[in-house]
Amino acid sequence: MKLAIIGQSWLAQEVLEAMLATEGVEVVAAAPEVGGDRFEAAALAAGVPVVPPEALPPADVLLAAHCNLYLGKDIRERFRLGVLAYHPSLLPRHRGRDSIYWTIAFGDPIAGGSVFWMDGGVDTGPVEEQQWCFVAPGDTPLTLWKRELGPLGVRLLLSAIMRLSQGKEPRRQQQQENFATYEPPVSHAGVGGKKRPKKGQNAAGGA
Repeated sequence: MKLAIIGQSWLAQEVLEAMLATEGVEVVAAAPEVGGDRFEAAALAAGVPVVPPEALPPADVLLAAHCNLYLGKDIRERFRLGVLAYHPSLLPRHRGRDSIYWTIAFGDPIAGGSVFWMDGGVDTGPVEEQQWCFVAPGDTPLTLWKRELGPLGVRLLLSAIMRLSQGKEPRRQQQQENFATYEPPVSHAGVGGKKRPKKGQNAAGGA
């Protein structure tokens, strides 16, 4: 199976290294969202071609690992199966960029991660892999990410690719829209002081 990776920082580097070590998988390109970061350095060191997102070559799958860019239809359609992205929440809950912050702000006792197929919406595509974890008392977005949600993202993306590389059909489980919530980026939500939203209400004002 041929795949490309787009993203940044620790998660993209870890996913790259996991894919390079997986039998039957060839990484044909890496598209760093942030130039000069550890993901780009790891790709160059491994001899993986580094390209801008608009120059990604066709392949079977594009993996989005800590990718904050909108990937339009012109990019998504270059990949035979589509674009698999990791989102650190139990989709459809906590769609949006700062999902870990909002998980803790709402006092959720359970968090999780989802690998899903990107479509034209914000974290709305069908789910391929999903797993939950506990939120510990006193967790911050950083501690929850480092202890649970970051490593979980690597495992879920690897699990999905291993299944697909064996010729198995994608699961593509549709999200349950009646349970969906969306919260905007913290910087856009008027919570610069980390103000906690009212319980049962999302930051966009919906129930």
